[in-house]
Amino acid sequence: LDYPRSGENKYTRYDGEGGVAVGSFWKQLLFSYYMGDFNILLTDYVRDDSQIQFWNQVEERVRRVAPFLKLDKDPYLVHGDDRHYWIADAYTTSESFPYSEPIRGQRGYEGTRYIRNSVKVVVDSYSGDVSLYVSNPEDPIIQTYERIFPDLFQPLDAMPELLQDHVRYPQDIFEIQMERYRRYHQTQPQVFYNNEDLWTRPQEQYAGRQRQMEPYYILTDLPGQDDAGLEFMLMMPMTPDGRDNMIGWVAARSDPPNYGDVVVYELPKDRLIRGPNQIESRIDQDTEISRQLSLWDQRGSSVIRGNVIVVPIENSFLYVEPIFLIADEIQIPEMQRVI
Repeated sequence: LDYPRSGENKYTRYDGEGGVAVGSFWKQLLFSYYMGDFNILLTDYVRDDSQIQFWNQVEERVRRVAPFLKLDKDPYLVHGDDRHYWIADAYTTSESFPYSEPIRGQRGYEGTRYIRNSVKVVVDSYSGDVSLYVSNPEDPIIQTYERIFPDLFQPLDAMPELLQDHVRYPQDIFEIQMERYRRYHQTQPQVFYNNEDLWTRPQEQYAGRQRQMEPYYILTDLPGQDDAGLEFMLMMPMTPDGRDNMIGWVAARSDPPNYGDVVVYELPKDRLIRGPNQIESRIDQDTEISRQLSLWDQRGSSVIRGNVIVVPIENSFLYVEPIFLIADEIQIPEMQRVI
């Protein structure tokens, strides 16, 4: 059974080579024991030409192929050539790098002193094939792995063009860079020593609670770079430590020929430029909006305020926040307004 459609069931047969042949009775017995499911042995649906696929999760599958790489937390799905592909960013890391500060507070990277996004991973969702493409050939760690496993890696140019168009700047390393940059953007020794210009990630309301804002992907154009046109980028506003006004805006570019470039806009300190949390307060203070949110947030339904998206427009910023309504019985959010 593939899926139901118009009162009838659609059926399909897997004709790929991504599974392990079940084969004889003895193989079925071994698979039943390994999987902990004796239906494999007892059912009539498993035949000699049947295949079993396991390690189906992207992270688990990549870990089996290259356990020495650390995978980004956000693999994403791409469609092309009548197939779906998972693309994931993989990192080479080390806890031994002289005169460096270890990463703190980043789950999965605690104690890391060296990190490079040196590999782009592609997983065919139908066959399960895993392909590793080197995106940073100058990384000495990936150079070592290439010598140890010469048939495991391919150059990035070998990635199909339709997939290259979907390569993006990874989120994990961007968050790590912003955590470092919040302090190390201070170049004056006295200012750096006293942390007089320490930045931080802003606070926002999300799903009814305060939390630290996460970076987000958006399609926009950068101020002052009209020739580049619309670009796909990863962005994060920054605020002074302990305050809510915006002091910086950072974008990591994903489109060629600017892939990997990180652009930082430092905002003037003599002007009040509102940060996301201050925008949330302005929304709460609007009588009409507040009344409507209270009306929706009654028994049987809940209001979810989405991410505040900060978009640069010429010499100003546009703040956008979606409002979702979710029923208590049917947990499917529906967008009601965009503020």
